Amino acid sequence: MGIRGLMSFVEDHSNEFFTDLKLRDTKIIIDGYALFHRLCFNSNLELRYGGDYDSFADVVQKFFEALFVCKICPYVVLDGGCDISDKKLKTLKDRAREKIQMAHSLSVGGGGCVCPLLIREVFIQVLIKLQVCFVQCFSEADRDIMTLANHWNCPVLSSDSDFCIFDLKSGFCPLNSFQWRNVNTVKGTRDRYIPAKCFSLDALCRHFGHMNKALLPLFAVLCGNDHINLPIVETFLSQVRPPLGAPSSKGRRHHRVLGLLNWLSCFADPTEALDNVLKHLPKKSRASVEELLCCSMEEYLQSQVENMQRINAHRVSLPIRQVIYGLLANVSPPSGDMAWNRQPLQPRAFSEVERINKNIKTSVVDAAELPKDYSDLSRLTELSLARRQMLLLETLKVKQAMLDPIPPALKLPIAVSCYWVQHSEVKAKLQHLQALLLGMLLGPLHTTINSPEEEALRGGGAKMLYEELQRVKAQPPGQGLDLDAAHVFCQWQSCLQMGLYLNQLLSSPLPEPDLPRLYSGRLVHGLCRQLLTAASVESLLGACPEAQQLYEQLFNAMRSYAPAELFLPKGKSTSKKKRQKKQGNSLSKNRVGTALDARGWHERSNRFGPLMVGALEEHTDGLELG
Repeated sequence: MGIRGLMSFVEDHSNEFFTDLKLRDTKIIIDGYALFHRLCFNSNLELRYGGDYDSFADVVQKFFEALFVCKICPYVVLDGGCDISDKKLKTLKDRAREKIQMAHSLSVGGGGCVCPLLIREVFIQVLIKLQVCFVQCFSEADRDIMTLANHWNCPVLSSDSDFCIFDLKSGFCPLNSFQWRNVNTVKGTRDRYIPAKCFSLDALCRHFGHMNKALLPLFAVLCGNDHINLPIVETFLSQVRPPLGAPSSKGRRHHRVLGLLNWLSCFADPTEALDNVLKHLPKKSRASVEELLCCSMEEYLQSQVENMQRINAHRVSLPIRQVIYGLLANVSPPSGDMAWNRQPLQPRAFSEVERINKNIKTSVVDAAELPKDYSDLSRLTELSLARRQMLLLETLKVKQAMLDPIPPALKLPIAVSCYWVQHSEVKAKLQHLQALLLGMLLGPLHTTINSPEEEALRGGGAKMLYEELQRVKAQPPGQGLDLDAAHVFCQWQSCLQMGLYLNQLLSSPLPEPDLPRLYSGRLVHGLCRQLLTAASVESLLGACPEAQQLYEQLFNAMRSYAPAELFLPKGKSTSKKKRQKKQGNSLSKNRVGTALDARGWHERSNRFGPLMVGALEEHTDGLELG
């Protein structure tokens, strides 16, 4: 949730509230949401091109390897959806607007921090690969993190200031002082440790006259968090003053935190303090404010970068989400509940929050009507693999036979790409498809070069191609960002994300792809620039016939789903209206020429290569560029 101004306040008093820690030989509970955001924003990753997922995955792996070296056993806890009460909805909308502004700033060459769309999925895949224990909560993770940490008597690692007021037996280690890149050795031994700082709640309470810890939840809701912001309480807060002698140079939030803590320390318990707060409010408001404050206090016990002028990139994946909503809405009635059966059928509609230019709006989306086989969510896993796969492929509008030649790890990305190329609002161009398919070769190439026997048999071509692709990725971006290309790739990522979710909901009828090796934003943008100038697919793949063969398989699978104009030679992709003005004989010749050009291009191996409101925060992490 986060308590406004508290983290900066305690860091200003770090000598009083924090102790130095040499962390080793312990369990640790990690706030997964806070961790992957910090690793994303504090590792010098390129954020403009839709996600360098391989680089991010490497950073995540190095983080956990540092823990393993120090015999630190991590347990990661991830947030789930929003509370059913929607009490955080306003905060999520405000954050969405902020992310839209940051994404726009990035798109025009400015600064900003916006998580790439699939960053959470990549993070989870790395956890699975490293066999790191993790769990996803039904809603916010704070209370579960606190419970686990106290059960195992181990510290919490997070950047959320809420943990400053939780009564944690082994304390709270802020991420910004967790020096995992600076592993040290205990003097005179071979034992390794990570330097860290541990916040002490006891020290905070001692500083304020041995204040009762039970008063801190009231402090949190009065100070303001993500769930509560009562203008009427400002009447009371305006009368709270910091103690005499407090530095005047500090800001308003610092003074509010200091004043509230100093004031609360005068009371013996929360009831006495709450009664005092209510006295300062109008009588007609006291009951409702008291109820809201008490409910909020209970919480503490136990975007992509895109072209903002275009339709938001998540619109393209709406039909996939409608199928997801249709499945989620098919809940079987409680056993023996006759009243349920007597209820009139209601239209199944869901609210979504989407970007319109640089603002947001809420729209109502109807769930898809699904066949009877899929009418009970609880029994989806009982359906045969063929039935579950059928719904997935029908949603993506692709045929099973098309996927037969495709390697298992690429079946879902290619199926999603076929859907995307048919529905993309900003029409994909040849170089976009080529770049995507070339980028998909990274995973197989990485596997080959890490299998010495296989690489030796293939003459080293895989390593040469892999190094060439890495060189393209490392090239400077040149003049600004190609917004159309960025928007096209944002649409593809949105389709992939929803395809992943639908596949997971259907118990994975297709294998889940290796996301870190599937898409690299800098690489595909770099390939687009090269393919627009002198480079060709043949020249890139010439050193590795096996990669060329795989590329051809991917192209052949997608070819029948791509618009015909995609394969027209440059200068011949005129509009349909202009083409219709030409005489019949000329038009026939043009068609023959187009067919020959497309065939010759194929022979040369030149191939093209959000959710409900509860998921608003994640849905806007990927605010699109294009």
